[in-house]
Amino acid sequence: MSQIITLTMNPALDKSASVLSIAPEIKMRCGAPTWQPGGGGINVARVVKRMGAKPLAVYPLGGHTGHMFQHLLDKEQLDAHPIPIAGAMRESFAVFEESTEQQYRFNYAGPLMTKAEQQACIDAVLAEMKPKCCLVLSGSLPPGVRPMFYQELVAAANQHDACVIVDSTGEPLRAALEAGVFLIKPNLHELHHFAGRTLESEREQIALLDELIGAGRCQAAVVSLGAGGVMLATKTGVDYIRAPIVPIRSKVGAGDSMVGGIVWSLAEGHSLHEAVRYGVAAGAACVMTPGTELAYAEDVRRLYAEL
Repeated sequence: MSQIITLTMNPALDKSASVLSIAPEIKMRCGAPTWQPGGGGINVARVVKRMGAKPLAVYPLGGHTGHMFQHLLDKEQLDAHPIPIAGAMRESFAVFEESTEQQYRFNYAGPLMTKAEQQACIDAVLAEMKPKCCLVLSGSLPPGVRPMFYQELVAAANQHDACVIVDSTGEPLRAALEAGVFLIKPNLHELHHFAGRTLESEREQIALLDELIGAGRCQAAVVSLGAGGVMLATKTGVDYIRAPIVPIRSKVGAGDSMVGGIVWSLAEGHSLHEAVRYGVAAGAACVMTPGTELAYAEDVRRLYAEL
């Protein structure tokens, strides 16, 4: 199995709770909160670990939130390489409104990172990297980290013949693509944002992906279509993989779970198409769980068999 490394530049201490209804200017009594260690690459690594692999998670860590975050992550026995920083790790908050069954999500920007702290993250990834490893760059960049950060890291990773998967948006995604990556995983909203306009038709969406692949900026793109599954674009064409119908409890972490299923399958030596099927199964398995919980392996494998 190939080595898997995830880098999460803006991890978060995820808190979730439920309330009967949300209204302004009154005290709302929430149910008991739950906490999870979160952020794009952290969530990917947690799902990969549940699937039976041993990923390495690299991430900046600091502040009182960092202490609780590390405590929660240690309980999952995930191989970790935290990079000490002066700032406090951010928090995120999800509230489930019981009366409407709607979920509200609140995310903070994250700590300001110095250039030295940023470089320490790059150095840690490169020091751990083995040839032909799978490197996942997932999530937002915190304040002070310029978009070129991803481009520089991808260029260095490509020197190690790494399989780089990027799940980000906006300028960080655009910068990573300048160096050339293996796979990107935007959703439709992120794809529109990348294009700078609304892509009115499926033809326009495919044309943009064909342009990126044809220019060598990525070899494949997996576009999440929500309940509709995904669109997989490669140089040979476009495939659609439908998502299984499952009861939806929370959509938090579904995209990260999808990436986790994909990278685990790729590291196992499966074809890209099969890996994306595992990703679709993992995303569906995640929405079956409450709050900020992620996909479980038994659900992923069962749903994959049903696709």
